[in-house]
Amino acid sequence: MSGDDVNKSRRRLLVATSVVGGVGTAFAAVPFVKSMLPSARDKTAGAPVEADFSKLEPGQQMTVQWRGKPVWLINRTAQNLDDLPGLDSQLADPDSAVLTQQPSYCVNGHRSIKPNLLVVVGICTHLGCSPTYRPEVAPADLGPDWKGGFFCPCHGSRYDLAGRVYSGVPAPTNLEVPPYTFVGQTGIIVGEDPTASQLKSLGLAVNSSADKTEGVA
Repeated sequence: MSGDDVNKSRRRLLVATSVVGGVGTAFAAVPFVKSMLPSARDKTAGAPVEADFSKLEPGQQMTVQWRGKPVWLINRTAQNLDDLPGLDSQLADPDSAVLTQQPSYCVNGHRSIKPNLLVVVGICTHLGCSPTYRPEVAPADLGPDWKGGFFCPCHGSRYDLAGRVYSGVPAPTNLEVPPYTFVGQTGIIVGEDPTASQLKSLGLAVNSSADKTEGVA
């Protein structure tokens, strides 16, 4: 074998070794990167889940999974918010008196931190069915007084667009609002409470002795 052939063979061996080494390094890095992300088991156990709602148009709904449950994000319209106070007389718990159904910072007329964005667990409080999102006004099957909300076809329970349950239906309580906070303008973390400073920056009053909101400032 000539000297040139020996050199060529040596170069090919070095190149092949460097490629294999690079691939090995890449594969070794994958578990490390994955270890920094919440695993499926962590999410099921209750690890916070982050989502981007920047593309959620007014009137639209999106779903994220948290603790194995569907969590709905609804971008309510100005009309939706205007309609909420007029529904109080038809509701079983219009003032969110059942405190276990929402964090203290969501005990207000719209049951949310930011008025337009509703965040609720999409599970009926009757027998755990999944209600349907019915944003239309006065549909034939729900009647002329319907202003949009959630309807559970299994047993007929109804909720308004704040997740508040109507009177006279099987469901006993409002839909659950999970703990959540925001990241920037279009990010949300479900499963994590906001800090007192974040609440103040959003215009919510904070009870300094218990670090809980008292209502909208």
